[in-house]
Amino acid sequence: MDRTAVDTAEGYRLRGSPASGLALATWGFFVGFGAVALYGPVAQQFKDSMGMSGMAVGLLVAAPQLMGTLLRIPFGAWVDRSGGRTPMLTLLGLSLVGMWGITFILFTIDRLDAHAYPVILILGFLAGCGVATFSVGVPQVSYWFPKARQGTALGLYGGVGNLAPGLFTLLLPLLLASLGLAYAYLVWFLFLLTGTVIYALFARDAYSFQLHRQHVGAEQARVIAARYGQELFPSGSIWGALGTAASELRTWGLVFLYFTSFGGFLALTAWFPSYWSGFHGLDLVTAGLLSGIGFSLLAAVSRVAGGLLADRFEGEVIAFVAFAAVLVGGVLLSFFSSLGIAVMGAVVLAMGMGTGNAAVFMLLPKYVPTAVGGAAGWVGGLGGIGGFFIPPVLGAFVDAMGIQGYRGGFFVYVVLAAFSIAVVFGFKRLQSDDSVGG
Repeated sequence: MDRTAVDTAEGYRLRGSPASGLALATWGFFVGFGAVALYGPVAQQFKDSMGMSGMAVGLLVAAPQLMGTLLRIPFGAWVDRSGGRTPMLTLLGLSLVGMWGITFILFTIDRLDAHAYPVILILGFLAGCGVATFSVGVPQVSYWFPKARQGTALGLYGGVGNLAPGLFTLLLPLLLASLGLAYAYLVWFLFLLTGTVIYALFARDAYSFQLHRQHVGAEQARVIAARYGQELFPSGSIWGALGTAASELRTWGLVFLYFTSFGGFLALTAWFPSYWSGFHGLDLVTAGLLSGIGFSLLAAVSRVAGGLLADRFEGEVIAFVAFAAVLVGGVLLSFFSSLGIAVMGAVVLAMGMGTGNAAVFMLLPKYVPTAVGGAAGWVGGLGGIGGFFIPPVLGAFVDAMGIQGYRGGFFVYVVLAAFSIAVVFGFKRLQSDDSVGG
């Protein structure tokens, strides 16, 4: 019996609540999003066994991001048509297939060599489908909450969900040391399977989607759902939602900001273990601790704080502060070699990227209220693609410059942050013009 179930005056049954909607969407995101850290923590071990170049390592650790990023666009828009539950379960199911394939390979091959690289890469793409759960959960949460609470709800969603890569970056080397590579991935597969089952049993879509499935017309569904607190409603068409979002100039500004903050976060979650071990000579466990706690987990916590701040202050102001921090962190990592300053730079980057992620998705329902799912698809998909493109670029710096390339590659973030600050100023200018015109 669903304790949150209510019967409407018209005789329809509604299940779930904003709190449970947020909790289950966050859980689905958390379970699938761990794939960001699929290969990063063990990249050095794979590099040694398969004899990979720096760029090949960058491509491998970024592989989950590519599939997960590209799928965000259609899957985020799919939510506007059917709600989040079905798209989320589809992505988690595909990720399960990839994780099982990786586990099977590790149990059946005694030692990985160069011939295994294409298979491991393809399975990484498949397991990375779980990364796309992010753009499903964003509109799923948004449709549960009123406009005044979007920043807090999405900040909690993104912050808690973003804990997954950091935790897996932290735990995978420990599991590797105690259980071995194959059993470490078996534990991950079993967690993913259990998490998928929990989501399937308890997740509910926002009220308007539940009413549609009870054959209620669109207008009546809006009236009834609004009576119980739903304020945002989808356009109802997948391609219509994408088209509506694409026609908004601000959608593309948000895409670029998210490329820097979230794409940058994905890239560094995968790349930092290689940086700490390759440039500073740290062991696998220590590199995982620094990457997991000093960057990924801190970025996730900062995202929660950023959501709270974005609700209290203007999202554009919070975005400016966030990208200024990314710029400072990039400078520290690019121009200084000491471990202490590098850790400081990673911390500043984490805080800037986490806060920036929250600010972007606070601005999204403000600027594209009629197609939140479509906008989430574009922003999450094209913005998050930085997680795929940036690691091979960082690897190319290593190939070109040797060990100093680990340091030099961070200048990419200085450039991205500078352009992002310019985009934020553009938002403020457009906002001022709208105020004058209105």
